[in-house]
Amino acid sequence: MARMMPGNKFLEGPFAPIQMECDALDLVVEGEIPSDLSGTFYRNGPNPRFAPRGDYNWFEGDGMLHAFHIENQKVNYRNRWARTAKFYIEEKLGRNAINPMNPFDCEPEFSDFALTDKQGAANTAAVWHADRLLLLEEGHLPFEVDPVTLESKGSWTYGGKLGTAMTAHPKVDPVTGELIFFAYMATGPFVNTIALYKVSPQGLLTEQHIIETPYPAMVHDFVVTENYILFPIMPLTGDLERAMLGKPPFAWEPDRGASIAVLPRNGTAADVRWLEMDLCFVFHYMNGYDADGRITVDGCQFERPPLFPNPDGSANKLTESHLHRWTIDMNSPDGRVVSEQIDENQSEFPQVDPRFAMRAYRHGFYTSPDGKVKGKLGPDPDGALFNSICHFDHQTQSSTRYSFGNAITSEAIVVPKEGTVSEGDAYLLSVVTDLEANASSLHIFDALAVGDGPVAIAHLSHRVPAGFHGAWKPLPGR
Repeated sequence: MARMMPGNKFLEGPFAPIQMECDALDLVVEGEIPSDLSGTFYRNGPNPRFAPRGDYNWFEGDGMLHAFHIENQKVNYRNRWARTAKFYIEEKLGRNAINPMNPFDCEPEFSDFALTDKQGAANTAAVWHADRLLLLEEGHLPFEVDPVTLESKGSWTYGGKLGTAMTAHPKVDPVTGELIFFAYMATGPFVNTIALYKVSPQGLLTEQHIIETPYPAMVHDFVVTENYILFPIMPLTGDLERAMLGKPPFAWEPDRGASIAVLPRNGTAADVRWLEMDLCFVFHYMNGYDADGRITVDGCQFERPPLFPNPDGSANKLTESHLHRWTIDMNSPDGRVVSEQIDENQSEFPQVDPRFAMRAYRHGFYTSPDGKVKGKLGPDPDGALFNSICHFDHQTQSSTRYSFGNAITSEAIVVPKEGTVSEGDAYLLSVVTDLEANASSLHIFDALAVGDGPVAIAHLSHRVPAGFHGAWKPLPGR
């Protein structure tokens, strides 16, 4: 018999897990689904099957994939847990036994399993590439599911060539179709290495490079431009000895400093150039591009990482993230990262028209709070919930906001309109949870008219727990 979830800010309100898998056909729609929008929108996030053993971290929960299939102006919904090795073990036991982020916080008989498990929780992101739908969680191998039934298929290793984890933020080059990804702490637990991989449009793993970093760091996201690959190394460190002493496996150590590795797209580890940068932390980058040896990177920058403690376990003061622009001059022998805040709004989960990824661009999108919905929900009990999506115009340096009111919104995915080539000629798709109704809905916007509100809303009769990232799969032939 499953136990009630304990009191925890990530197990309550819009973050609370749901205990069901279901199909919902022909959702009730307000407005009109665009006739040229056809495909499946996937949303991944943590949804613990059983009550955690101790204090719960949002990143630990079992992955649950939510799929909104859109065709002929109708929307069907399906959700399924990712049936990883951890999920099967705990389903058989009828209780939580494994912490995928900390092998020293498991039931004793499963500590070795947690150190060697290849599947993890599959709870962070999704990517559609080379006719495969992969669920991603950066500490483990990618996890394949059927794109229609959401049936779990298991770890995907690219024909046995991939033996490490895969980042939750791989990059697909819209021109070449190549997939580029990495793994941090690649050669062992808490080891100071990064593995860089490249996959052909046909799904063949073609390159692997090992890069040594100044210290073992959590690297959630990275940047790829037309000619460069960048790995920012910021001091959210991993430490095995610290974990064995019962202290945080991952903690913020600002005295370690920050730096960035830059290598040519066609280079190897021997071509890496390390540049200095000021202390900061970034979970997610909006985009990056280069011209004549000058690299531009846009991302949502914090002073320090939220949700992670100091090495002694004490809590870090929470800070807000704002859109910053980094400029790097590779022509200078003393090149370093120059960071400038370019937008006043608090922001996270940045997105860009995927056709302009890695290239010069104008339009960016992100989630943001309007400051009006506060309370003891989420990572900052005194802060505001992210209840808005924003369009940021890099040319005019201005933003347009749409607020959902008493609600919380997920990352908004950009889906190009069929047959178009102009940047921003696209739709925005976001899952929004109404806090009063305790139910979620899929909102569809015209990307360059966010302020006008959604063109269509497809309603669920239940709540999709607050999660992380999503992906889009067009219908075959689109």
